[in-house]
Amino acid sequence: MREKENKGLGMMGGNGGGPVLECEVGLSSCRLCPRLTGWREEVGRLKRKAYEHEVYWSKPVPSFGDPGATLLIVGLAPGAHGSNRTGRMFTGDRSGEWLFRALFRAGLANQATYERPDDGLILNGVLITAVARCAPPGNKPERAEIAACERHLLPVLRLRRWNGVLCLGTVAFQEVWRHLGSGRAPLFGHGASAVLSDGSPVLASYHPSQQNTFTGKLTEAMLDAVMGVFASRR
Repeated sequence: MREKENKGLGMMGGNGGGPVLECEVGLSSCRLCPRLTGWREEVGRLKRKAYEHEVYWSKPVPSFGDPGATLLIVGLAPGAHGSNRTGRMFTGDRSGEWLFRALFRAGLANQATYERPDDGLILNGVLITAVARCAPPGNKPERAEIAACERHLLPVLRLRRWNGVLCLGTVAFQEVWRHLGSGRAPLFGHGASAVLSDGSPVLASYHPSQQNTFTGKLTEAMLDAVMGVFASRR
């Protein structure tokens, strides 16, 4: 069943998973970065025991959400056993658990739960993308890999004038500012905000990774506070 579901992600899938943007139709065939290509596919072969009967997506992960969104969320990269497994941004790991609960509480998602691309999750006015589209070893894409993935990131960033951009983590904040900001980059910090060259507001949040949530560096109250400001921009 999983194999059938994941193969369907190659189609224009809207909120149900798969490419929602025309500029990403050929994304899943990208093999530009040898290290990332090898890693994502190796993870899909070896698998985690809890998912040993599933067929991993193991390809670049497309943006997910509302194609007509006015708000954009930018993360770092897919998780090895999360998005790399399910084929949908932030789906299948603890980071997504935190993110989608916060989106639901802010009125930007129709449900707080998520499991797989056909779980009925719908985002309202929001699109989620990432700086790198392939799962990297150690959750850390190299600088050259981030640069190579600009060909996928830039069309999304420049798709329209966003009413708000929420960056999850330092790298996402730096990359968004590098491409859309002007002048000296503002300092990253949870709740930091700035204005991009086109007048769009950009907000920063600690990434909802287990490294941040398990240690208490990021709490749900902290994430909700930033998400509330972000949602008000819609």
